[in-house]
Amino acid sequence: MLFRSFLTEQTDPEGFYSLIADDTVRLMARHTQLAGKTIADFGGGGGFYSAAFTRAGASSLVVDADLGEITAHGSHHPLSVVALAEQAPLADESVDIAFSSNLLEHVPDLGPVADQIARVVKPGGLIVLSYTAWLGPWGGHETSPWHYLGGHRAARRYERKNGHPPKNVFGESMFAASVKDGLDWARSRSDLQILEERPRYLPPGSRHLLRVPGVREVLTWNLWQVLRKPA
Repeated sequence: MLFRSFLTEQTDPEGFYSLIADDTVRLMARHTQLAGKTIADFGGGGGFYSAAFTRAGASSLVVDADLGEITAHGSHHPLSVVALAEQAPLADESVDIAFSSNLLEHVPDLGPVADQIARVVKPGGLIVLSYTAWLGPWGGHETSPWHYLGGHRAARRYERKNGHPPKNVFGESMFAASVKDGLDWARSRSDLQILEERPRYLPPGSRHLLRVPGVREVLTWNLWQVLRKPA
């Protein structure tokens, strides 16, 4: 179901993001009860994830740099702030959970942005990150699978075929994020406890793929990470 939904991201964003958001709540519930928690939803766009968090009993705030994304799809969540993730006007240790889905492949340097996402989490809280790996089948987003021939070439092909450039422009709003980038970042943060790392859309047993360089970049699709800031 999740894999099939990728085919409808552009044509049915409501259905696509609502499905992914509900599944995200299920995955997060393995680590904490969401009811009563405060959540900063970094890169949350139209608020699909935050709407799912609210249905689960949490209070959620969207942080997104693109006002158009926030207001698209009827704005599913009223609590939003326009800001880059690394410049979010949130106090240190101010929320129970910092969440980011499919944001980190859209920043040129993953580590510093992840640091700022972690900054706002209270002791005992969670950092939940999920992003698309460049060398995975969906790494080029709507230009996939032609991104394997190069991001710029894939964008030119997309524009020739569709008459307009892709939403995600390689080197400007989409970058070659690797699985290794996220794993290295998590291990560089000795102050955080890694609770879970796995390919987001594959069965839990697929976590062993992350131990194999090269293979993990192609087969992971999307890296899912849950870390706790010790109390």
